[in-house]
Amino acid sequence: MSASTARARLLAVVPSDRAQRTEFARQEVARKAISARRFEAANINRITASWLAGSASMDEELRSGLDVVRNRSRQLFRDDAYAVKFGRMVRNNVVGAQGFVLQAAAVEDDGKPDALANRAIEDAWYRQCRPGNWDVTGKLSADDFLRTAIVGLARDGEILARKVRGANRGEFGYQLQLLDPARLDTNLNVEATAHSNAIIMGVEVDQYRAPVAYHLFRELRSSAPRNRERIPAAEMLHLFLPWDVEQTRGLPWMHAAMHLLRQLGGYREAAVIAARVGASKMGIYTRTGDAVPPSDGEDDAGNFVQSAEPGSFEVAPDGYTLDSWDPTYPHDQFDVFCKATLRGIASGFGVAYNSLANDLEGVNFSSIRSGVLEEREEWMVIQSWLIAVALVPIYEDWLSWALMGGRIRLKNGSPLPAGKIDKFRAHTWQGRRWAWVDPKKDVDASVTSIQNLLASPQQIAAQQGRDITDVLDDIQRFEAMAKERGIALPPRSSPTPEPPDTADEDA
Repeated sequence: MSASTARARLLAVVPSDRAQRTEFARQEVARKAISARRFEAANINRITASWLAGSASMDEELRSGLDVVRNRSRQLFRDDAYAVKFGRMVRNNVVGAQGFVLQAAAVEDDGKPDALANRAIEDAWYRQCRPGNWDVTGKLSADDFLRTAIVGLARDGEILARKVRGANRGEFGYQLQLLDPARLDTNLNVEATAHSNAIIMGVEVDQYRAPVAYHLFRELRSSAPRNRERIPAAEMLHLFLPWDVEQTRGLPWMHAAMHLLRQLGGYREAAVIAARVGASKMGIYTRTGDAVPPSDGEDDAGNFVQSAEPGSFEVAPDGYTLDSWDPTYPHDQFDVFCKATLRGIASGFGVAYNSLANDLEGVNFSSIRSGVLEEREEWMVIQSWLIAVALVPIYEDWLSWALMGGRIRLKNGSPLPAGKIDKFRAHTWQGRRWAWVDPKKDVDASVTSIQNLLASPQQIAAQQGRDITDVLDDIQRFEAMAKERGIALPPRSSPTPEPPDTADEDA
């Protein structure tokens, strides 16, 4: 090829290359401009390439993973100490020792409380909550039932209970049956047709995804065949705290921290075993030649074995040398690593680290108060939810059934009229409340708030988990008993103002 021909070909190619480079540069500028308008979390580059996030709905993810997550959560609740502690925290803080207290609030036409009716309703409810009346087994009181249910809610993510009515169902003909959520068949999924509803993971729903019926296994055993029973939604309580919209089944509360908790358990187990090995072995014998094993002998792998006793000194056998072995476990960073991991786990559980880990080292009044306040707010949110979706429906259902049966009676024996059910339906619930680390300061603050009209005695009593009516009745009975016995009660005193705290000023 002549030089002139090569030059002509080169000139014909160069403009094309320039055009391609120009187009590439334009596209690069456009790409950067689009990327600049995106959320940082939406950018896809070499750093975020491994950050995979699907667009599946919560129900789609639950179909494939709910049974596995629930079974793993149950295993942790059985075997992991921190999961067991979390279950106890849920039980003790949501329900507690006293449970939920019903306060009937029926009023007369003039607006005054109907004390007789309220007392009759509260007495009847007290009897309903006793073992033999509350659940079908006759073993659980209402408080025991709720404690078991709330632990199951945290472990499994959902509560399943059936309403059972009938003449032989306790004093009021109304009982509950607590069921294992595993009875709901996660694999039962049917599309809706013109003549039938959709079934999502065992829950039959209408066009608005409202539950219509529940398809439950009659037996808990997993061996085939398993028969199902269709139970109308009106007879069931299916409760769960939703994490997403249009969610049909519940998700275990520990789901975000389960993997981390499992890894921490494995790390702690390995560290303990390493520490035991380090405490048990003192050295390793190495054979230097054709040495004959001494009388202690060798193990199956050909390693020389010799027993040792505390306080004894031994001479290495002929042909052997002793190599020292000094394992470093327990490692000096063991506690630091466990604490850091447990803080993440506590955040996933929604509880304070100090409560979950039983670690009060380095805690002062201000820090523990801040952590306790946030944790107790979470417990009260769960209490409010449980009251709204469980206690109120159960109470109103029981009240209607008991009034129609004439089972709620005044002290004179006359039954409350069922026609006034709207009047008798008014009520409130009081859940468990907590004492503070320094109760004197809080009591003095409450008294000061009442004196300055910043709070009412009703509000202060409710914060302590009591009904102000019960408080006044107790005070009245106490003063009457003291007067009857001729005991003079000391006058009530106002809180003593404390001297100003000048620690910060001095600092």
